Amino acid sequence: MTGAFAGAARRYWLGVFPGVCAERRRREARARQIPDPLLQRVVLDALRKWGNIEGATAFAAFVPKRRRAAAARAMAAFQAAYNYLDMLTELPSVEPAVNGRLLHSALLVALDPAAEHPDYYAHHHLGEDAGYLVDTVEECRAALAELPSYATVAPAARRAAERIVAFQSCNTGEVQGDYLALERWARANTPPGAGLRWWETAASAGSSLCIYALIALAAQPDVEAEEVTAIEAAYFPWIGALHSLLDNLVDVAEDYATGQRSLVGCYASSLDACTRMRLLAERSVEAARALPPGRGHELVLAAMASFYLSTPEAAVPAASPVAHAVLDALGEPAELSLLVFRARLALRRLAPRESGRLAWRSRGAEVVLPAGEVALPGAAELALPAAVDRDGLK
Repeated sequence: MTGAFAGAARRYWLGVFPGVCAERRRREARARQIPDPLLQRVVLDALRKWGNIEGATAFAAFVPKRRRAAAARAMAAFQAAYNYLDMLTELPSVEPAVNGRLLHSALLVALDPAAEHPDYYAHHHLGEDAGYLVDTVEECRAALAELPSYATVAPAARRAAERIVAFQSCNTGEVQGDYLALERWARANTPPGAGLRWWETAASAGSSLCIYALIALAAQPDVEAEEVTAIEAAYFPWIGALHSLLDNLVDVAEDYATGQRSLVGCYASSLDACTRMRLLAERSVEAARALPPGRGHELVLAAMASFYLSTPEAAVPAASPVAHAVLDALGEPAELSLLVFRARLALRRLAPRESGRLAWRSRGAEVVLPAGEVALPGAAELALPAAVDRDGLK
């Protein structure tokens, strides 16, 4: 496992990460062209959630080299759109559910090369984005067109996006959102025999990891329908539920302060949360291991979970028992990742901030990072990047 871990990390840091850094600089420059100052601020704030875009592109480390750049571009564009739409729907609107559904329909269009763009801002008081959202969607579609098996995975990818749209349109905040509608939707969409509680299904619906696993699969030639079905069943509900609930776990205090719901708060007690999330972790590992070898599902699962478990928020008394239960269920891959993420957090705290820039060289190309966002080659030999960002349910 250690050898596979290091090999995947090397592919990511040397073959994917430099392009992700360049993408960040390009997107920030593009965002500054938006004429509406409030909308520009929303886009720039969304781009600061760059950790989950890094994490989305982690799946590209497991695709054929010649398709790696296209897969990473598609993943980054989709997650950038999701981050932006998530923040935009947190702003007040007259019809939050309708507004949330229409805005998030951009995620469906991003995965459908034949779809037309609606007026995404029809129910929102902002809209002068200088084409930013449409351009982001088109960038995703253009990259997907380069993947040989995208037509095979597209129906499953769109189903995953439809779940995100349903989740987001029902989950726009305690004041705006329709909690009962989310519960009704989740109960109706819980897979038969899964034994999930409704909020666990709802959490899985909000996760975008299934889409990135499918995009990575689309980069492979001659994909069989059975493999698509297996990935969809692994990520919805198991891996997606664990992903989103860990996100909630470390964001409980922030969610409370901002009036956002915490699905982890639906558990009856700390013991109940420990038991259920350990079960989700066990089922996630089972599901990841059952998928075809060499595609990195277990490693990405470990990286995703250990990112959350390495944060200071996971060590507070309310969260620590759950964190230990999940880590114990995930085993060695998560323990290895956890060590590296803790080291990465320490490096960020120690990073010099005066210059505002840090750089290292990869195959002759300089990779420049904002200060405090350090990805050193030494760490790159050991671990994958974070598969998610803890800012928001992604």
